[in-house]
Amino acid sequence: MSAAAPRSLHDLGLSGIERVLEEAGVLPHHAKALWKALQREGELDLASRDFSPPLKRWIEEHVGEGKAFFLDAPEVTEEIRSSDGLTRKYLLKLRDGQTIETVLMGYDGRHTVCVSTQAGCAMGCVFCATGQMGFVRHLRPGEIVAQVLHVRRVLATDMPDRKLRNMVMMGMGEPLHNYDSVMQALDIISNVRGISLGPSKISVSTVGVIPNILRLAEEDRPYNLAVSLHGATEEQRSALIPVSRKWNLADLVDACRRYGAMTGRRIFFGWTLIAGKNDSPEQARQLAELLKGIDAHVNLIPLNPTQGYEGAASANKAGIVFQRILRDAGFPCTFRQRRGIDVAAGCGQLKAEKKRMAG
Repeated sequence: MSAAAPRSLHDLGLSGIERVLEEAGVLPHHAKALWKALQREGELDLASRDFSPPLKRWIEEHVGEGKAFFLDAPEVTEEIRSSDGLTRKYLLKLRDGQTIETVLMGYDGRHTVCVSTQAGCAMGCVFCATGQMGFVRHLRPGEIVAQVLHVRRVLATDMPDRKLRNMVMMGMGEPLHNYDSVMQALDIISNVRGISLGPSKISVSTVGVIPNILRLAEEDRPYNLAVSLHGATEEQRSALIPVSRKWNLADLVDACRRYGAMTGRRIFFGWTLIAGKNDSPEQARQLAELLKGIDAHVNLIPLNPTQGYEGAASANKAGIVFQRILRDAGFPCTFRQRRGIDVAAGCGQLKAEKKRMAG
């Protein structure tokens, strides 16, 4: 019988670490010290820590290359800083050689991390670099958590007076396509004994995976839901988001209504403004009609350039008219602040080299 494959300690919540220790004959209360080192302090060299003798012995015997457990510590293969002085994009290499992108963005008084949840993406949105890349694989919980720990170490080293305040799951991948791993990662990231990012500071973005939007509501997950629309009719939307042919617009809006009724939470709708495609006054009025009765906030996002899509961002005037129509209809509507466009770190621009998977 072959030995069990090694596991990442970063995949485990506090209760999972307690079980692992207990199974090895170590009293589970030692898990709190290990959890604090891993998650609150972002330690990657556990052998150097002054743990209690039982925990130290367990780490020596079970953690490290060739042993039962490893740590998720992706290699930074490239760091690119934007000319805006506020944005850094990191290309991170995972254990299997696959690369993903993580972006740290600075705003007035706060920093936000944009994390990836998959290598590539299966949704195929035509204007998105990750969608153009195609799907490679899901990320494990630890690979998602490791991105947050990485940017916290960056802040602690380079900007010790600054803290990470917000997280958006708007990097590579469709978070609700990787639901279980994403929710496990969020349980870890929001744990008050660890990274302790408040659920109200965490946003989960989706192009409309309806079954898991409803699952979010049924499980009463406390995170912000952001839904990418980009079209107010089925014809408009499916031309930009092919997966709309599977989960159509009418069913998606119905799911959003059900989500709002079940949770009482506002939904943030994303709308990428593409010149001549979805930026007309008539389309703004169609959107207002579509969202009628939903507690909605609309984020307008001027299209960011990608190599695989020839569309252009809407003119400022068209965007302002679009915004005014939505506001007059009673919807809060704002333009998302653009960050890191010059280094392809903006919304829809993230892409990494695909590593061919064995098998």
